Amino acid sequence: MSIAENLAQVNASIRSAEAAAGRSSESVRLLAVSKFHPLESVIEAIEAGQRFFGENRVQEAFSKFSELLSRGYDFDLHIIGTLQRNKVRDAVKIASCIESVDRIVVLEEIERQCAKISKNIDVLLEVHTGEETKAGFTDSAELERAISLCAQKTYPHITLTGLMTMAPNTDNEEEIRRSFRIIRGLRDTFSEKYAISLPELSMGMSGDYPLAIAEGATIVRIGSAIFGARQ
Repeated sequence: MSIAENLAQVNASIRSAEAAAGRSSESVRLLAVSKFHPLESVIEAIEAGQRFFGENRVQEAFSKFSELLSRGYDFDLHIIGTLQRNKVRDAVKIASCIESVDRIVVLEEIERQCAKISKNIDVLLEVHTGEETKAGFTDSAELERAISLCAQKTYPHITLTGLMTMAPNTDNEEEIRRSFRIIRGLRDTFSEKYAISLPELSMGMSGDYPLAIAEGATIVRIGSAIFGARQ
């Protein structure tokens, strides 16, 4: 199947999962994860109507999406991989959102680099809920501190819009759902406590996105089902 056909199939599946969960149609956005796939594949997806992309590696993302900009393509890029401080400068130049903020020092560096170029950017805070990766906040007190700092507008170029997680790599659906419920609960608790709007929950990938949608995801991150095996 072509990328366009894959996109149509995945979007239909998302709409079906929304309906099954009793949610309104198009309440969930598809983030097409294009890491390790060539520029031509991204162009094919854009020409099929996809505008929303995710990349893990800043160097790859900067090279690929800078070229797309130079060709006049319209897109919305999220960085979803662990972000090192020395990569923040290029990340904020090309992305509209950093989903994988897992330390306060990264927030501070994002603010510093955005201030240099007078750019405002969205961020999500990544919460660790799976055992196969060490990425994400593991300390709820530190997570709350990050949310508090954002709520106080400590970082004027940053808008905190929600939370992100990767579920544990398991076939146990209840464990996966529990992972998603954890960050939904954290989002609800802290948004009320700090009177801050946190509309986004980025959770769910190719193997578990229907469960994520049932648990409140607003963004699902899907790559292989759209682009095929990594190149």
